[in-house]
Amino acid sequence: MSTLLCFHAHPDDESIATGGTSPVANGHRVVLVIATDGRHGEIPPDLMSGETLADRRRLETERSAEALGVHAVHWLGYNDSGMTGWPQNEEPGAFVRADVNQAAERLARILRDEKVDVMTCYDWHGGYGHPDHIQVHRVGHRAAELHGSVRLFESTMNRTRMVAMMKENPDRPEDWDPEGPADDGNPFGSTEDEITMAVDVSAFIDQKRRSIMCHASQITDSGFFMQMPPEIFAIAFGTEWFIEPGAPCGAKPGWLL
Repeated sequence: MSTLLCFHAHPDDESIATGGTSPVANGHRVVLVIATDGRHGEIPPDLMSGETLADRRRLETERSAEALGVHAVHWLGYNDSGMTGWPQNEEPGAFVRADVNQAAERLARILRDEKVDVMTCYDWHGGYGHPDHIQVHRVGHRAAELHGSVRLFESTMNRTRMVAMMKENPDRPEDWDPEGPADDGNPFGSTEDEITMAVDVSAFIDQKRRSIMCHASQITDSGFFMQMPPEIFAIAFGTEWFIEPGAPCGAKPGWLL
């Protein structure tokens, strides 16, 4: 039995990026590590007295992990940094300000304790340029170096497929262009010829939807995904995309373990 660790920036990232890969493990162990508390996400109207958004999102993540069959959830202990240029980037404890070596040592300790064989992080610009996602890339790579033997994959989005789907969909959002500048000025994700592995998760699409639904506090994001007809959701999210550094480019069917 092997162990897969999925390293993500915020609560709900595990649903969208690797929510199909986790249950696909089929008898292997899956560990989830969340870098930040998500405190700068969307604030729902039903927070109870004394409850913080971070409290709510931690609970939602636990429910999501249960839906995905995740065996253990770890929190790296940093604050959500907010989007690029927000004043929250400069707050004490913000993940974007963390010393990469210190954060990587925290993650490497989890890798050792959980006896991890394979880890996922994000591509070089975190998929869409969010500073915490970029920091996950840096910290994930450094932790893999410190560990010495873990196999590393970068989760990404297939921009080539996104563009093709938008051209085929007459109801596509007109104000969103995956080839346009994202949060860091670069286009979304990676092109298909930059990707090295395509993981078919279509058999687990229901678990992925349930996982996203667990993050009900993030109404804008979760609502958008849940409004997609099931057949469109399956097309959009039935494959998860990864880059293995050093592997031949060109998305090929495969599996992480």
